[in-house]
Amino acid sequence: MRMKSAIAATAALALLSVAAPAAAAAPYRPATPLARTSAAGPSAAGASTAASDHEATRQAVRDLLRTGTPGALAYARDADGPWFTSSGTAERGTLRAPAVGDRFRVGSITKIFTATAVVQLAAQGRLRLDDTVEKWLPGLVTGNGNDGRRITVRQLLNHTSGLFDYTEDADLARTHLYGEGFLRNRFDRFTPQQVIKIALAHPPYHSPGQGWHYSNTNYALAGLIIEKASGRSYADQIRRTIINPLRLTSTTVPGTATGLPSPHLHGYSKLGETAPSARIYDVTEMSPTLPGAGGQIISTAPDLARFIAHLMNGTLVPQSYLKQMRTTVPLIPHLSYGLGLFERKLPCGRTIWGHGGQIQGYLSYTAATADGSHAATVALNSDWADPSQLDGVLDKEFCPGG
Repeated sequence: MRMKSAIAATAALALLSVAAPAAAAAPYRPATPLARTSAAGPSAAGASTAASDHEATRQAVRDLLRTGTPGALAYARDADGPWFTSSGTAERGTLRAPAVGDRFRVGSITKIFTATAVVQLAAQGRLRLDDTVEKWLPGLVTGNGNDGRRITVRQLLNHTSGLFDYTEDADLARTHLYGEGFLRNRFDRFTPQQVIKIALAHPPYHSPGQGWHYSNTNYALAGLIIEKASGRSYADQIRRTIINPLRLTSTTVPGTATGLPSPHLHGYSKLGETAPSARIYDVTEMSPTLPGAGGQIISTAPDLARFIAHLMNGTLVPQSYLKQMRTTVPLIPHLSYGLGLFERKLPCGRTIWGHGGQIQGYLSYTAATADGSHAATVALNSDWADPSQLDGVLDKEFCPGG
């Protein structure tokens, strides 16, 4: 789920996953004390060598405050252990700095979870990635040139289905995504079928497999397919196959709950206004049913880094299926999209895999190297910054020498 136009935002938000064989996930116990710095300098708990190793990242996070965001944070884990930094405030009007355990809405980073759950079902023989949407959701995708008989599960996950993105519907944007419409209706509940119906009122962008267009509709359908193939609710399947095995204790699939568990970052938005002086609203509470399987998850920076690292190191998906997740569609130079993940080639020559998230009140990005040995997450508790500025933070983290 994004607040900005499809390709601009998603290309800027680019990043996330890979992996290899399979091993049991051990509980996450930092091997060294957690290094923490802030705009004011290192905390008493944490002036370690790790802090100086991540100095460029720390400065890049501090620079994010120039966007007007109330707060920003970054977390990384590598061979030297975990590291965390933050600047600004977790809630306007307070002096509480963003903390390592603060939860936030991760937006489209949710798509990594959804794609992983689908691929797990494929690896178990419960479905095939080249099954048609019609096989699993008969009669649902039809009309206005849309045809579920011609669209595969794989094409949903890599955004080559051509299906219209329901968040680009002008009426929905007016009534639920921006300005007074959002404020008035932000607690409205939607079913996946309702948002899919909105999308199907529009013709497709292109024929299946003949182009690429980021579409949240693809993941609304993927969520329903997870339920059909697993026999469980979307939330239950994500918990059983990802959250619980990895012990992501601060990660939740909220369903219809409108708030965030504590502690959390308050989320702030200008609701589509671009002027620096535009009014800022606290939008922490909202219905997560509109983003659904494409954007509803709530998590923390350490949980996201743990998730992507374990996806990369083979804990979650067998190698042959990770290879399929890493089979990408080229988008622009240095950027391509696989099954629920972006591949991004950095200026220093390294490649990272990940995904970004943009939802009312929050911007975030999580990524890791191909072997999962180095993972990082950056997040803002606002949604109006240029998402490419988060790319810049990760550039500093993964390419500290430039």
